[in-house]
Amino acid sequence: MSATPLATDGTARAESRTDSRWFYAWLVVVLGLLAFAVVAGWNAAGGTVDPTDAGRTLSRTTVVVNSAVLVLREGLECVLVLAAITAGLRGPAAGQRRPIAIGGGVALLLSVVTWFAAVWVIGAFGGTGLNVQAATGIPAILVLLVIMNWFFHDTYWTGWIKRHNRKKKGLLHADAGSPRLLLGLGLLGFSAVYREGFEIVLFLQSLRVGYGSSVVLEGVTLGLLFTTAAGIVTFVLHRKLPYKKLLIITFALLVLVLFVMVGEQVNEMQLAGWIGTSTFWDSPGWLGTWFSVFGNWETVIGQTVAVGAVVGSYVVAREVQVKGPQRRARRAAAGA
Repeated sequence: MSATPLATDGTARAESRTDSRWFYAWLVVVLGLLAFAVVAGWNAAGGTVDPTDAGRTLSRTTVVVNSAVLVLREGLECVLVLAAITAGLRGPAAGQRRPIAIGGGVALLLSVVTWFAAVWVIGAFGGTGLNVQAATGIPAILVLLVIMNWFFHDTYWTGWIKRHNRKKKGLLHADAGSPRLLLGLGLLGFSAVYREGFEIVLFLQSLRVGYGSSVVLEGVTLGLLFTTAAGIVTFVLHRKLPYKKLLIITFALLVLVLFVMVGEQVNEMQLAGWIGTSTFWDSPGWLGTWFSVFGNWETVIGQTVAVGAVVGSYVVAREVQVKGPQRRARRAAAGA
């Protein structure tokens, strides 16, 4: 007696779920092994810095984790944008994903070139002196503050995605396979990836100047591993990840990274003689090494202003986008 179509469909779905579970399991195992290899590389290079060692401001572990968080945060957004603009390219239109992938690959390579260009430019203006360390951190912190401010507004990810989707829809009106369509889709993928790559390069320069490329690249490797895992789940398994929750989690981590970066930046400016030091507390050395917490007013004020700007942005955005409209709706309902 032959199997019914319903039974056949049920068997196929069960086999698909089993295959997915095995794939997830192998993905976790491979990711864990690769992460272990990177961590083992830290120890092979001398391990993490002694928290009581005053020769460094931040510990090796702190620098690696900060680098990884920055890469993962931008990488998740890149995956989200690419997933959004390729979501409708299925069936006969599936081939149009290729120029987007090629554009993204070119952007990834150009991001690597941008890294070496940034290293060269910074080196040409003074090597690894304290003045260079202090100067490279300023634009990175400013951009990070701007991104965190945009985080609480639709223009940050939904607006960015909408712009890409509008460009995609406009391009798809062209004849399939036309040079204009292929070039446009390629540029779409390029812009989605290179924007994040450029920001990562900018963010990491201050850490690289202060602690060396090898330490920063360890964090970059970890961040790329987890970003690649998210990409595989999205584009190979075609599973929809809880992107918003992931972005919120990494955003919370970025607040801590911002706190550390601002403390480090103010400390470097003090060491370079740009600003004074008004000590009010003899803070333990390990606080400075792990969290850039120093017992002087300049550092405390800088960190408070930075975190206050982020929290204030959240309060204002929530008032404008949620609380305000809710109050107006209640008043309108009460007056009706």
